[in-house]
Amino acid sequence: MAVETQRPVDQAKVEEFAARVLGNTSGAMVSLLASIGDRLGLFRELARGPATSAELAVRARVNERYAREWLGGMASAGYLTHDRKSGRFSLPPEAVPVLAQEGGPHFLGGLFQMLPPMTRPFVRLATAFRTGRGVPQSEYDEDFWAGMERFTAGWFENFLLDEWLPGMPDVQAKLEYGARLADVGCGSGRALVKLAKAFPNSTFDGYDVTEQQLERARENVKYAGVQDRVKLHRADAAEGLPEQYDIVSTFDVVHDAVNPRGLLKAIRQGLKPDGIYVCLDMNGAADLDGNAGPVGSLFYGFSLLYCLTTSLANGGEGLGTLGFHEQRVRDMAGEAGFADVRRVPIDHPFNCLYEIRP
Repeated sequence: MAVETQRPVDQAKVEEFAARVLGNTSGAMVSLLASIGDRLGLFRELARGPATSAELAVRARVNERYAREWLGGMASAGYLTHDRKSGRFSLPPEAVPVLAQEGGPHFLGGLFQMLPPMTRPFVRLATAFRTGRGVPQSEYDEDFWAGMERFTAGWFENFLLDEWLPGMPDVQAKLEYGARLADVGCGSGRALVKLAKAFPNSTFDGYDVTEQQLERARENVKYAGVQDRVKLHRADAAEGLPEQYDIVSTFDVVHDAVNPRGLLKAIRQGLKPDGIYVCLDMNGAADLDGNAGPVGSLFYGFSLLYCLTTSLANGGEGLGTLGFHEQRVRDMAGEAGFADVRRVPIDHPFNCLYEIRP
């Protein structure tokens, strides 16, 4: 009988790995503290000027003892600086765009808002690991959808018109002349509103299956005053679009889809012969090593906590957050009947942009 010999353990590597685990756990705690700061407007108050715990409590209308503990945690994490002489805490200038500049290109407040509701179905998710089923979208509350809107709003406010469309001159020309565009998986309608205000000669239809998101979209469209040119529909676009469009867009939708292949085929059939499909999706690699690092870890977490599990909950393909990488885009687009896929050169840590033609 063979005797299994244990490999010697490198104690230094054990300690190094333990430090990494501790650092990751600390990061989780810091993110939760940041979520509290975002929710209560504490970062916004500090962006207006330094404060002691007592001053912040008055300005933000919170309890001083809680404010003191929160400030200590944020200062320990390096999110805030502390002046020992005055006792005041400051938000560094480089942190303001990330934590307090709502709608800016670097703002991550929406991400902090999404984190707590993403973890609420934790027990159900753990059970799904054994059953192979998932957590449906109905398990995620209004806070999650609001956070998602805030997280992605900066993309549409800062990149859609200034960077993404200029990279697709034919799409931009169609919109300027007057086109019909369908945004599939329109969510809260941020892209539709931005496009409708910029291109008054065009008309727009938004399709989504989630009523919570459509309700937010209706409010956004009405507030922007573009309801005469933006129509919203609750429908599963994978079952087919009711008419043909000059342009169809999906913004971070296909990797979440229950039936991504059916969705792409429906989009292909819903395009006019000279139409263009604009596809924005996650910036992932086809191989595991290509996704190594903090952004990849973030994406895998998002996948398990939302993207993958909501697809599997409906018997879907379950591509996951990193499952619609460039090679798969090309393969599945060809399978759906598209003839040409062009990756548009953009510099974005989270997204890739494709211009796809019949």
